[in-house]
Amino acid sequence: MRAGLPHLKRRVEFLRAARSALKSVTPGLILQVRKHHGGERPPLDDCTARVGFTVSKKVGNAVVRNRARRRLRAVADQILTLHARVGYDYVLIGRAATPERPFEKLRNDLESSLKRLKLYREASDDEGKLP
Repeated sequence: MRAGLPHLKRRVEFLRAARSALKSVTPGLILQVRKHHGGERPPLDDCTARVGFTVSKKVGNAVVRNRARRRLRAVADQILTLHARVGYDYVLIGRAATPERPFEKLRNDLESSLKRLKLYREASDDEGKLP
């Protein structure tokens, strides 16, 4: 199993991503993206991408929100680890349709968001292989 991307943990990191102009809305999720800047506290290293997840109470009760968050994590592990540009923070926001949306459509939502924001990169052939 592949190790996932480092996660955003502090509220200020989520707020910075929310203030950025890079945003894409799809039926299954909202993607907010922010480029790392040199003047702030650096992430683990500048050659990685980081990801954060949030699902509000509008989506449902705790069980439904946790299910939505797990689905967003699974999609991010499949798509962002291979296709996200490095040097950016990605925030995935769950929507009302996230818990019940077919998984393949959720994957397509994230891929199309990355392409729309011009942050999609093709995966190299050797990235998916085990050593």
